[in-house]
Amino acid sequence: MKMSVELFDNIINTSQDCVFWKDKDRRFLGVNQAFLDFYGFESANVLVGKTDEDMGWHSDPEPYKQDELRVLSGESTYKVPGKCVIRGEERDIIASKRPLYEGDRIVGLVGSFVDVTDVLRRKNRLDGLQVVYTIDKLRRFPYFDRLLDETGLDEVLDPLTGIVSRVYAMDFVHSLISCAVPFTFTIVDLDNFKFINDSFGHSGGDVVLKTVTKGLAEFLGENGIVGRFGGDELLMIDLCHVDDASKQSFFTELYEGHAALRKRICLETGNTFVTGTSGCASFPKDADNFAELFGLIDKALYLGKSRGRNCYVIYREDEHRDLEIKKLVKHNICSDMINLRKLFDRGDTLRERLKSTISYLTDSLQIADLYFVNGDDRMKAVLDEALDVDVSGIRKLTQEAIYAASSISDMEKDCPLLYAALKARGIESVMVVRVGNDAVTDGYLVCGVQRRFRIWQENECAIMCFLSTLVSGHLGIAAENQS
Repeated sequence: MKMSVELFDNIINTSQDCVFWKDKDRRFLGVNQAFLDFYGFESANVLVGKTDEDMGWHSDPEPYKQDELRVLSGESTYKVPGKCVIRGEERDIIASKRPLYEGDRIVGLVGSFVDVTDVLRRKNRLDGLQVVYTIDKLRRFPYFDRLLDETGLDEVLDPLTGIVSRVYAMDFVHSLISCAVPFTFTIVDLDNFKFINDSFGHSGGDVVLKTVTKGLAEFLGENGIVGRFGGDELLMIDLCHVDDASKQSFFTELYEGHAALRKRICLETGNTFVTGTSGCASFPKDADNFAELFGLIDKALYLGKSRGRNCYVIYREDEHRDLEIKKLVKHNICSDMINLRKLFDRGDTLRERLKSTISYLTDSLQIADLYFVNGDDRMKAVLDEALDVDVSGIRKLTQEAIYAASSISDMEKDCPLLYAALKARGIESVMVVRVGNDAVTDGYLVCGVQRRFRIWQENECAIMCFLSTLVSGHLGIAAENQS
């Protein structure tokens, strides 16, 4: 039986595949109904006579153009993966194409494709999912017990880490509040995560995220759940540790025991030391509604970041109620330098000038004292006038203008005298800045904190480098006056 035009139309328009045919110049001649439905067109008139490039369907159209040119030269393709943009979203497709002949002459091509985006996403969710929360583990909580009756586990969990995704973690929090169940809400922000991605690639960052989230979930155990808020920000919803004493014990063990944070993670291209900053508050003790509760943990988190990161802040009303996030996150380095210069200019001697800056540096860097090492490698404290110790070997630390260490143990081998002096004063993390120009070293500024694994930020290093230039200028003027 000879196929009629009507029969042909009926066949292709009942196909669920998107079918199209083009002329020898790759211009559309026609498409089937599935194609129109896929792109949301009412008729083929909007694309007949146009190419893929005219329609803007590919972010990089060249590979698809070359593919069709090969088909027009006599090749056929089958189930080739690709991507196309539809209504602003890039979708995954699999396409097959073959030449159209009129006698022995190729006059165009015919092709079809299917959208496999959802299939691939579901497969990727399952393939990349580490086993953290099973259905049985989540059903212990009434919210998830109800949810899993109608929602698949793969939809509830974050596809990379296997912890609860943002939507369902936040819904869980809302359900606890509506049922008046006390809990502690924590947000954890991994420190300098962009540096990890830049240094080890996104695959290395994925390993870090999976390792940390699994560790947090194991540490929290059956007391609650861990969720992914977004990127490197994680959530802990804890139904057990809700009073001040138990929260303090929980975070002390988390940070000091290296269970999930403050730990070294081995990657394919090297090792990285991972830390995080946490802020928490409890319902209903600190807030009786979601908006206020989330605002408190956000405030606590930013306070932790302003303290040098790699720490936790438990919200306490008497200490933190008057804090404003705008003031915590506002770091205008120019204003810092102007204020620092004004304070430095108040004194006559170097000690007086440095002493006038201490309160400002305490607020900015959370340090308790500042030290100056002179040209004879004698270290003196700004506030403790009795301190005068030999720190010979300090020059080994500062091959460049600044040396920053999250743990003073890093300097023990190269500079044992400075290490001993700082350790005796309870300092755990240190920054050393050289004072002088390229040719001459006039001394060093040393500041430290009595907390292990302090993460020194770029703006903090910039502040100390600026202070070193002020010290160098003062020493130069003093030398000229003496001569």
